[in-house]
Amino acid sequence: MEIKQWYMEYKIHKNRPGLLGDIASLLGMLEVNILTINGVEGETRGMLLETDDEDKILLMGEMLKKVDSITVSALRPPKLVDILAVRHGRYIDRDSDDHKTFRFTRDELGLLVDFLGEVFKKEGNQVIGLRGMPRVGKTESIIAGSVCAMKRWTFVSSTLLRQTIRSQLSEDEMNPNNVFIIDGIVSTIRSSEKHYNLLQDIMDMPCTKVIEHPDIFVKESEYTFDDFTFIIELRNNPSEEIIYDTFTSTYTDDL
Repeated sequence: MEIKQWYMEYKIHKNRPGLLGDIASLLGMLEVNILTINGVEGETRGMLLETDDEDKILLMGEMLKKVDSITVSALRPPKLVDILAVRHGRYIDRDSDDHKTFRFTRDELGLLVDFLGEVFKKEGNQVIGLRGMPRVGKTESIIAGSVCAMKRWTFVSSTLLRQTIRSQLSEDEMNPNNVFIIDGIVSTIRSSEKHYNLLQDIMDMPCTKVIEHPDIFVKESEYTFDDFTFIIELRNNPSEEIIYDTFTSTYTDDL
C-alpha cells in the first residue's frame, strides 16, 4: 500500500510523567512512524505521522478514545496549516467568517514566510491577496517565500525601491513557474493601457500571482474576490487597522 501522512492532535487533561512515551510506544507497536512532534498552543500536542495502512490509524484513534488523560481533537490527512502548526508550535490565525483569510503580525514573519514558501511550491493558478500598511514587510515576505520555494520572482508593479510599472516582460520573465508580484494600487490607479494588457495576460496564466492591496485592486479593476485563492493580512500588531485612505494618496502625488 502507498505510504501516506496523517496529522494527529490531542489535548492533554492530565500531563502525567510517561504520557508521551506511552503514546509513542503504541504508535511503535502499530508500526506508525512519528515524523514530527511539537506542542501546539498550550496543553495541545500535534504529531505528523506516516504509515502505509490506514486501518492502523483508525484503530489507534479508537484506542486513544479510552485514554482518560487526553482527547484526540484531530486525526486526518495533514493540511498545510497542520504541517506548519507542528513545525512552529502554533496555528495560523484564520478568520472565523471567511476561511480564505489568514492573519499574521510582524513578529510572525518567519511563520508567514514558511507559509508562503509552501504555497509557492504548488503548481497551477493561484491568486493571493496581501493586505497591510506600508513598510510592514509585505514585499519582503513574498521575496523570502519565493526563495524558500526556490522560485524566481518577477515584479509586474511595485514600490519597494521606486515605483515600478512594467509594460512588457521578457520570455524568461513570463515563465509560469515564476511568482508574479503585483501592487494593486500601482497597477490600477497608475496603470497605462499597455501595463493593464500585460496584467490581464498574467492573470490569465496558470501561475502564482501575489497582489498587494487586493481591496484597491478589486475596486479599480474587473476582478473580484472570487478570483482570489486566499487573502493574507499582515499587521504590525493584532489591533492595527488597515486603512487605505491614509496612504493611497502617496501613490498619486507623484503623477
